[in-house]
Amino acid sequence: MTKSFALLFQMKRTKALPNGNAPIYLRITIDSERVEIATKRNAPPDKWNTIAQKVMGNTDEAKSVNNHLKTVEQKAYEVYREMIERKIPITAQTFKDRMNGIEEEVVCRMLIPIFEDHNRQVEALIGKEYAPATAIRYQTTIKHVKNFLKWKYKVSDINIQDLDHEFVTSLEFYLRTVRHCNNNSAVKYIKNLKKIIHICVANNWLVRSPFINYKTKIKEVIRDFLSSEELDSISEKRFVSERLNQVRDVFLFSCYTGLAYADVNKLKRSEISTGIDSQKWIFTTRQKTDTASRIPLLPVALDLLKKYEDYPACINEGKLLPVLSNQKMNAYLKEIADVCGIEKELTFHIARHTFATTVTLANGVSIESVSKMLGHKNIRTTQHYAKILDSTVSRDMDMLRGKMEAKKSAVLKKVTNQ
Repeated sequence: MTKSFALLFQMKRTKALPNGNAPIYLRITIDSERVEIATKRNAPPDKWNTIAQKVMGNTDEAKSVNNHLKTVEQKAYEVYREMIERKIPITAQTFKDRMNGIEEEVVCRMLIPIFEDHNRQVEALIGKEYAPATAIRYQTTIKHVKNFLKWKYKVSDINIQDLDHEFVTSLEFYLRTVRHCNNNSAVKYIKNLKKIIHICVANNWLVRSPFINYKTKIKEVIRDFLSSEELDSISEKRFVSERLNQVRDVFLFSCYTGLAYADVNKLKRSEISTGIDSQKWIFTTRQKTDTASRIPLLPVALDLLKKYEDYPACINEGKLLPVLSNQKMNAYLKEIADVCGIEKELTFHIARHTFATTVTLANGVSIESVSKMLGHKNIRTTQHYAKILDSTVSRDMDMLRGKMEAKKSAVLKKVTNQ
């Protein structure tokens, strides 16, 4: 339970008594944290052996003090062993309290109630700090943990003091094998549990986290995006079904703005305003992260908004576009992909990747600008969306090639003139 446990008897020579003796203290060190306990014994400073930690001499007084120190030392080891056996969190202060006869009632804290309380708080903060999907992920995580406890330990709950490294690694094994989770899903579920453990540590319910020395890593997932040819194919296609045309238009709007489904769905007329360049911009806040996102509107996006500015459903619902449920949108997008001959599994989120890659980066927009428009807090997140295309590499290398050729020509011209 602890990294270290050490005892040391010391004489406090600076606290000399009227008779010239100095008091003896027991210094206790637990995980680099120190406390001192008075032994209620004293001795002449010149008789104290610092190395042996005892009083020198064969007098009855010296023997009495040394015997008492042995008793105190034995009691310290007994208290330490008892705290380990009873799974009582050991800190320097809790140890000192028990040595002095102060015993707090040991509260048995179970994992599932703590997890459930956390999830209730997340659900209460939906729309303020958390998105609905976040609450669902925590509910799924606790469901996996409950099933794991039954599978591994044949119990419905577990004392948090029993959580250790083996528990975490076994849970990961269960998720990967029994539940057939892929690497990133398993890692995310473990990460959700780790947050609950951090709550326990922060509240001093746990002294040591079972996640110490545990490491895992998210594997990069190659995300699909539409090429410019595929994007044109969808743009130019006219569908017999009016509903497919509407779904296509909403999807294209996201391709040219980078907005996620939730942000397109809640987009209002008041969020379209004039930007610093006197052009129309989107000024919105991302629902997922509550971060600001400012996006200049490209001509295609402006045309799509104009197309639906007098659309009855949009006027009645106060929206800019006729957005269906995410499930229905994705179902119709699969049909659109089939009609357009696109073999990729078309989902609404591909639009966001298409904006980051095909629409912006491939046309020379800096990744810093793309990151700001996507509403990301750091560029590392943007890099998961924005894949550097071969065409971009080719363009950059052509620029470098041109600079090197110009430099070479200048050198040759200089040599010739000499």
